[in-house]
Amino acid sequence: MTSITLEEAQSKLAELIAGLKPGETIEIRQGEHPIACLTGSGGRERKRRVPGSAIGRLQVVTEDDEHLADFGEYMP
Repeated sequence: MTSITLEEAQSKLAELIAGLKPGETIEIRQGEHPIACLTGSGGRERKRRVPGSAIGRLQVVTEDDEHLADFGEYMP
């Protein structure tokens, strides 16, 4: 756990919050007494993407000119 003074926390609060990692704690002290703690929440962790995991979930129809007719005035 990192410990900083109240004055330092006041001058660098935005930087401290931006640099917090999930579960990391910064103790704020006034003199020798701890008065507050900043703890990074981090939200949810994203699952790692796996190449090929969407195989079979998307169907591309190449012969679908009927839907393109609606956009004829926008196409050159």
